[in-house]
Amino acid sequence: LSTKSDWQAQLRRVGQRIAAAADKPDYKWEFALIQGKEVNAFALPGGKVVFWEGMMPVAQDDNGIAVVMGHEVAHALARHGAERMTQTMGAQALGELLSLGVGKVNPGLQEDFLKVYGLGATVGVLLPWGRTQESEADRIGLSLLAKAGYDPGSAIAFWEQMSKVAGDKPPEFLSTHPSDATRINQIKEWLPEARSHYQSR
Repeated sequence: LSTKSDWQAQLRRVGQRIAAAADKPDYKWEFALIQGKEVNAFALPGGKVVFWEGMMPVAQDDNGIAVVMGHEVAHALARHGAERMTQTMGAQALGELLSLGVGKVNPGLQEDFLKVYGLGATVGVLLPWGRTQESEADRIGLSLLAKAGYDPGSAIAFWEQMSKVAGDKPPEFLSTHPSDATRINQIKEWLPEARSHYQSR
């Protein structure tokens, strides 16, 4: 855990407001800041959300933290982790079955088939599915942070800041995440909906 107690307190304060907006009392919400320069965060099933210290200067304030927190809480609510695991296991099982068939027809092609199938399944199915989940989490998260009393318009400023610090990224079609430009454009489309939930505190 991070020893920066002011950041820990800030993260927990924002997290509790977002969790209250999520209205899932059966979740055991926990929010933790861990040591590390990574500009990243993640959620575990059941309501555990973790930020690295490197995210805090990029988020800059409670609104920026709420953008990331809303996104991560949305992943937990939508059960994206379980969906991703199920889809990955399904793709692997299908690949194994198909490779057995190829192996019976031509044993020398079985290994090559698995490589091509793995690449096709990743680029054609798993990565687009991941980007869809990320966009869904952005949209749900935007509504959550608005319901919690944070300005949903701050999501645009946050993603503009992220695009400056993230460095080189792979092309969108080779990533599990939408590009920053795609995210910003989607958020602009969703802002009217999110603002309908927003009441400044």
